[in-house]
Amino acid sequence: MSTEGLSIPGISIAGSGPSAAERVRKRGLSLFGSVPRPAVVTFAIEAAAVILAVLDVWLVIPEKAQPYSIWLSGAACLAVVFRRKFPFLAVLVAVPGFLAGWAQLASMITLGMLATRRQLHWQVWVGAALVWCCRFVQWPLEDFAELSWREHILDGIYGVLVAGMPIAIGLLIGARAEVSNKLAELATSRDRERRFHADAVRAEERARLAREMHDVVSHQITLIAMQAGALQAQTADDRAQETAQVIRTLSKRTLEELRSLLSVLRAGAEDDGPRPGINDLDRLIRTSEVPVHLSVEHLPEALPNQVSAAAYRTVQECLTNVHKHAPGATATIRIQGEHGALKIEVRNERARRTGEALPSGGHGLTGLAERARLLGGSFETSGMADGGFRVRARYPLDR
Repeated sequence: MSTEGLSIPGISIAGSGPSAAERVRKRGLSLFGSVPRPAVVTFAIEAAAVILAVLDVWLVIPEKAQPYSIWLSGAACLAVVFRRKFPFLAVLVAVPGFLAGWAQLASMITLGMLATRRQLHWQVWVGAALVWCCRFVQWPLEDFAELSWREHILDGIYGVLVAGMPIAIGLLIGARAEVSNKLAELATSRDRERRFHADAVRAEERARLAREMHDVVSHQITLIAMQAGALQAQTADDRAQETAQVIRTLSKRTLEELRSLLSVLRAGAEDDGPRPGINDLDRLIRTSEVPVHLSVEHLPEALPNQVSAAAYRTVQECLTNVHKHAPGATATIRIQGEHGALKIEVRNERARRTGEALPSGGHGLTGLAERARLLGGSFETSGMADGGFRVRARYPLDR
């Protein structure tokens, strides 16, 4: 194998960038837990809500406050802590502290969370009615009965504001979260449409390549096979007949593989169409005209089709390179299956004789490296101290 200008290290797979849907979700709201946030931010919001609720009670407690009012207000502040998991229960716990105590802000916070989570559910309206009553009714009831009608009207208006403001905020947050989800769905749909369009473009390109290969390459190979047959029929030289027969056999085999590739291109699927696999290595080695030492260890009973085809193409390309660039050299092939992967190592000695320089596009080993990358494996090439060449490939089996 030639060592010119190619040293391909192991290939690692990098994850693709975020889709448009993921970017939309990341731009969504993070209030009231509608979108996941970092733990530090969540803790800061929780601590701020509890501190505000406690300060709202502590700063207005009179000196001769009743003990039960203080306890009910404390329970209302505690309800702020578990309002995310049990929003309706938190409202029910906070309401007595608002009615008989001073936990107005705690009741509003729990009602806002209930509106965010439940939106227009009946629990929201029940919670709103309770909070409104707590703001409208004064405790003790004797003081409430002594109020004038003007004060009752004002308390009713303020009750609407106290109960309506957290509900409005909660509904707004829920609406924005819903809009964010709709945008994410729209972005997902657009990503899907783009993928479909890309698939259609690739299918059209595959069909064009299939037509070109059929019209040009297949025609030329058929002419080669026909000329080899004519040469075999016209010459009396045994060696020339043998060479013509080899050319004709190789041409037919190339046509068969070309038809297989054309069927894959037209079908547009990687697994469609017959493809040679690792079970065909014996025939490949017999017809390669390269001395080969083959060693197979711990080969699984069943291999994925893509891995089997990749193993065959790796050995095929290596033997072709030995035949072209190291005439007369012996190739050593070692195939080993262990640790959830199929490992292939092909080594060859330095050339034993000089031969005619054959054209080479330099893309064979690069194509093997790309195949390994697509399968999540690795591909490495390196020269050896004795002038030989070594290829190592690894293909995972858990695909």
